[in-house]
Amino acid sequence: MTHQSTPPRPAAAGPGDGSRPPAGRSRLDRYFHLTDRGSTLAREVRGGTTTFMAMAYILLLNPVLLSGPDAAGHTLGRTAVITATAAAAALTTLLMGFIGKVPLALAAGLNVSAALTAQVVPRLTWPQAMGMCVMYGAVIMLLVVTGLREKIMNAIPLPLKHAITMGIGMFVALIGLVKAGFVGKGTGGPVQLGATGELTGWPVLFFAVTLLLIFMLQARAVPGAILIGIVVGTLLSVAVTRLGGLTDRDWGGTTPALHGGAVSMPDFALLGHVEFGGWDRIGAISVGMIVFTLVLAGFFDAMATIIGVGTEAGLTDARGRLPGLSRALFIDGAGGAIGGVAGASGQTVFIESATGAGEGARTGLSSVVTGGFFAACLFFTPVTRLVPAQVAAAALVVIGSMMMGTAKHVDWGDRSAAVPVFLTVALMPFTYSITAGVGAGVIAYTAIRAARGKWREPGGFMWGLSVIFLVYFALGPIERWLGVI
Repeated sequence: MTHQSTPPRPAAAGPGDGSRPPAGRSRLDRYFHLTDRGSTLAREVRGGTTTFMAMAYILLLNPVLLSGPDAAGHTLGRTAVITATAAAAALTTLLMGFIGKVPLALAAGLNVSAALTAQVVPRLTWPQAMGMCVMYGAVIMLLVVTGLREKIMNAIPLPLKHAITMGIGMFVALIGLVKAGFVGKGTGGPVQLGATGELTGWPVLFFAVTLLLIFMLQARAVPGAILIGIVVGTLLSVAVTRLGGLTDRDWGGTTPALHGGAVSMPDFALLGHVEFGGWDRIGAISVGMIVFTLVLAGFFDAMATIIGVGTEAGLTDARGRLPGLSRALFIDGAGGAIGGVAGASGQTVFIESATGAGEGARTGLSSVVTGGFFAACLFFTPVTRLVPAQVAAAALVVIGSMMMGTAKHVDWGDRSAAVPVFLTVALMPFTYSITAGVGAGVIAYTAIRAARGKWREPGGFMWGLSVIFLVYFALGPIERWLGVI
């Protein structure tokens, strides 16, 4: 992503500060505070377009993540998932533009979608999983209204915050490798290279080519590297498929081809398919831990992203405060519920919004532009279906590598921090569970602090969380002891 210097602007300007804009300005200027923030209509349009180009890959990746069967054996239609992803991203981003009035775009969080696929749907149905999204969104909105979100953020030790980001990155990367067929279930061990112990087939080749291309583009700081890589990988796949006569057998049933025209009506088959119930099969504690996992998955990155992009856009004051922060956080929480109702999984603020800020975006008008592009994509799902799942999976690995960048902030020489971080990062992909990784890290952190005589340092919240995770890990024996199972 690009970061460009921006002209200084009055720090006091912005919505909600009580200032009145001078007369003679357009209604658009007055509503979005274009002049107050030193921006123009052209800059907002350019910034909003850049943000969309940087995050449009979500339309291709979210259907890949949400492609597995649920506990009842049902799968989601790819066209319907694409429609749901575009619709939820459009609505939440437009809300952020019109109400939050900041240059932030939202879409389906890959960490939330990964948690749904790996931890929720193997035990519940897809409608019940989307109900979980509505629940976690409601929890986050409640935390924002009560002011507890920031307090909880402060209660989690910084090393564990970094560990959660890295662990989810490793988890997402592993999902991408498995989806591409680069890693498979092993015969002599848990996992192996490819499906047979070696790499075979055209889809794996296109995955590798796309992955290397994206990494090379990023190394040259090319804007929109992920999207460009996916487009090039798709074009190569289509060309080789036609010239080489590849069939569904070669592609595993996902041959890249355009069926019919490029434009079609949206498929809202998943809209409103939400269920609250059926959780008796897994128990109240498991339900609570799943919701907690989803809150964690969409919790920590959002505030840091919002403040980081606000700083990049020059919207924060001398104390680092962002005007309208509470509104932005509330909309981010509402994105969880909106995504659940739409059938797209929880929505969250994307760090790619920083690319729009780097191109001059300073107001919510850029978010309106980005949301408008997502809305237009509702009618172009046949084009997005051209992209092979293996090509799109390359972006998951790239994003995982980017999330590992926070490793530089960890003091690896301090064992009291390094051990909990290692357990969190390692156990998320190895157990295919975000909850297990976070739980191991939390317990290790409090235990090591106590062993060093600093048992007060973790605080009451961390100790309470440790007890909850201990119950979670010992849930099976406890239920057998109580005669529940």
